[in-house]
Amino acid sequence: MSAPPLAITLGDPAGIGPEIVAAAWAALRLTGPSFFAIGDAATIGATGCAVTLISTPSEVAAGFSHALPVLDLPLTSRVTPGQPTQTAAAQVIAWIERAVALALTGEIGGVVTAPIAKATLYEAGFTYPGHTEFIGALTADAPMPGARGPVMMLTAKDLRVALVTIHVPLAKVPDLITEARIISVAKVVAEALRRDFGIARPRLVVAGLNPHAGEGGALGEEENLIVGPAVAALNRAGIDARGPLPADSLFHDAARLTYDAAICLYHDQALIPVKMLDFWGGVNLTLGLPIVRTSPDHGTAFDIAGKGIARPDSLIAAIRLAAEIAERRRSPVAA
Repeated sequence: MSAPPLAITLGDPAGIGPEIVAAAWAALRLTGPSFFAIGDAATIGATGCAVTLISTPSEVAAGFSHALPVLDLPLTSRVTPGQPTQTAAAQVIAWIERAVALALTGEIGGVVTAPIAKATLYEAGFTYPGHTEFIGALTADAPMPGARGPVMMLTAKDLRVALVTIHVPLAKVPDLITEARIISVAKVVAEALRRDFGIARPRLVVAGLNPHAGEGGALGEEENLIVGPAVAALNRAGIDARGPLPADSLFHDAARLTYDAAICLYHDQALIPVKMLDFWGGVNLTLGLPIVRTSPDHGTAFDIAGKGIARPDSLIAAIRLAAEIAERRRSPVAA
């Protein structure tokens, strides 16, 4: 039996989502993985991409090499590239909801999400910090084995980083970092490395919060009071974890050979090394869900939307990673 296709949600239709989805199809139409878009077919067609309308994912395989299959959930009004508007918010949310619903029934192998504009969604009443938390809520009642997330992981070449806190002001980070939260994230990461990446014995490292990982308490006590005890608890639970380690020496070439994933404590601590290592090809992956979900590691890029210069590299990498993980989940190999 062939693998179910992936679904790509269009993201903000005024951003670069439509054109990078079209470009990804052009790059992958002969080789796969196969996928279809969920969104406004007219917006995708305006990029010059050949589209074909479908009503179910089962129709994707037949014509994928000839035209991009689209499950058309139309906008109520036209949008202009580079000019976001909250009038599209309801459709953007509906596209995500449809994709998640299809993944939960097993009709698709996974969900790949093109970038959304959080500000316009917030203006329309969206209450979640972003995709990760929204999809976590949509899947919260679905059964799954093991530790539940959502946990945000980003990948770039041989680097994997997972976040303990995500989209919160830096000033609030210290109060949100707890021993329990670090342990919870690390358990999700360890299980995902085994299940989704085929790593039988994952090695984790945990970054410190302060410069030089607190310098023994001279530059902060969070490492002694929170991070260190969390790492000790993880090892007692059978998880190979080291830390707290200074973040400024955690991501160079030799250091990356010593672990399979790094647990970072706040947004930029994780995303700066990812984007330095592979700015165009990084992937955002949500762990601890009953479904597969990936996303390109960039935003809507309204400033270049509609100009035909947006690069699809990150979206293509996200599609390929989603397909790889979906296949591992379909055909698990015992450790």
